[in-house]
Amino acid sequence: MKRYDICGLGNAIVDIFLQIQDDEFNALGYERGTMRLVDLDDQKTLLNRFAKGTHELQLVSGGSVANSVIAASQLGGQGAFIGCVGDDRYGLHYAEEFQDLRIHMGNPVIVGENTGTCVAIITPDAERTMRTCLGISSHLSDRHIDEDRIAQSTWLFIEGYVFANPQTGQHAIRKAIEVAKKHGTKIAVTCSEQFIPAAFGDAFGEALKATDLLFCNAPESLAITGKETTTEAFEALKAIVPNCVLTDGPHGAHVRYQGQESHVPAYACQPKDLTGAGDMFAGAFLFGITHGYDAAIAARGANYLCSKVISQIGARLQDDAVALWREALEETRATDVGG
Repeated sequence: MKRYDICGLGNAIVDIFLQIQDDEFNALGYERGTMRLVDLDDQKTLLNRFAKGTHELQLVSGGSVANSVIAASQLGGQGAFIGCVGDDRYGLHYAEEFQDLRIHMGNPVIVGENTGTCVAIITPDAERTMRTCLGISSHLSDRHIDEDRIAQSTWLFIEGYVFANPQTGQHAIRKAIEVAKKHGTKIAVTCSEQFIPAAFGDAFGEALKATDLLFCNAPESLAITGKETTTEAFEALKAIVPNCVLTDGPHGAHVRYQGQESHVPAYACQPKDLTGAGDMFAGAFLFGITHGYDAAIAARGANYLCSKVISQIGARLQDDAVALWREALEETRATDVGG
């Protein structure tokens, strides 16, 4: 029996949520809905622009895969995480919050460094435009890989954004996969963003050869397979990974796990912030399959929690996740989902 359900490997990022109006967003000159990496000075300039006045900056410890581990933990799962933070106020906030969440991080604080931050700019259409300063998280390397944490986990969950650091992050991924294979830990990978398989295809493809489960959304599936539709992409992924979950927003999710395939519909809702929808899905799905639930039911529960997280501001579910999971299961039984 392993100690952890999931050990995440990813960028430790403090999410900073900023809600602004369309005219304020247009003045920034950003392309709506994008994620761009910025340096520390640019990030400080952006934050200083909205630090005063009527704008509230909400801080939440996260990062893509970290958000998934948090989601699984909120549902009652046992989580671990491998990532780096600095000894600034953001890093200390991060370490303390993960301790409160009972997610084992080891000793992630690196003296004299700046913690990674992601400013999630939320506009009235519920779209999120992100500017990320990786800080010390971009220094995540093979020397940070904790063999014991991976060995004691049922799943190693690798964040796609880490592939964007060829000099350090890709070495961390290779070492983590090697350790996982050694100890019989299953490997899951999330694309994180469409540009990852497009820009870092060789390293990403190498990792997929060892991957047991891939999470991707519709645009990411097209980038991986070169197909024109999600239906074609889902079919093509059979030859690439043994198990796959392809999420397609309001069109639901295509699931293939342990030889069984299903399409699980989404829940209708009024989105306020799309931040973290995919992270929530992956965390809830991994919780489900590590706690004895059929993959289609796990996906249904994951979709339900997604509908709740995008109906609020922020990637971390503010309501009782366990109660919402039960609601999803009750509704699933009533509609006999699973075929």
